[in-house]
Amino acid sequence: MSAPRIPLSRDRVLRAAIAIADADGVGALTMRRLARELDAEAMSLYHHVTNKDDVLDGVVDVIAGEINAAVEHITAPTWKAAARERILTARSIFLRHPWAPAVFAGRTTVSFEVVRYHDRLVGLMHDGGFTYDLAHHALHALGSRALGFAQELFDPGDAGGAAEVPPEMAAAVPNLVGMLAEVAHDDPGSTLGWCDDQFEFEFGLDLVLDGLERLRTA
Repeated sequence: MSAPRIPLSRDRVLRAAIAIADADGVGALTMRRLARELDAEAMSLYHHVTNKDDVLDGVVDVIAGEINAAVEHITAPTWKAAARERILTARSIFLRHPWAPAVFAGRTTVSFEVVRYHDRLVGLMHDGGFTYDLAHHALHALGSRALGFAQELFDPGDAGGAAEVPPEMAAAVPNLVGMLAEVAHDDPGSTLGWCDDQFEFEFGLDLVLDGLERLRTA
């Protein structure tokens, strides 16, 4: 006797979508692929999700919900230590889903789970002595870094580093070429982007948090 089929649900569909993106990248995520992975008819998916955009919105909610659950019980002696641990915990989850930052950055629908994450971060700062006005400025300064990832200034993709810059361009921007040749690395296990490895992320995060602490005490 065959095992009973697990009924479809929105949560099951969204988690299957995450598994596909983890395995093959978000570009591999289609409604047809989802149906195949769930051993279901494609039309049956539409009882739980409207379309692929709805799937991506739901995926954001699921991953942000995972982050909220992971940071819920973080305690630390100072607002800065607690904020740092929250942000690095969020980042550790994004490192398990390296395709997710681009999806988060590209959504136009507001995710309640993302809003809830930022609400708790503002509350942490306010309890630590920030005015709401300064907390507002802090969110702008942190940007996506507050959620655990940062947008890349340079992203040559698979093309490599400065050695791939055309000679005519390299001659015009020698300082950037020299810098990129020195700092380019190949460490895909620790990165969400080309040079967004853990050291670079924490370097920028600490600069912002240290500056915010100085403002808080001024």
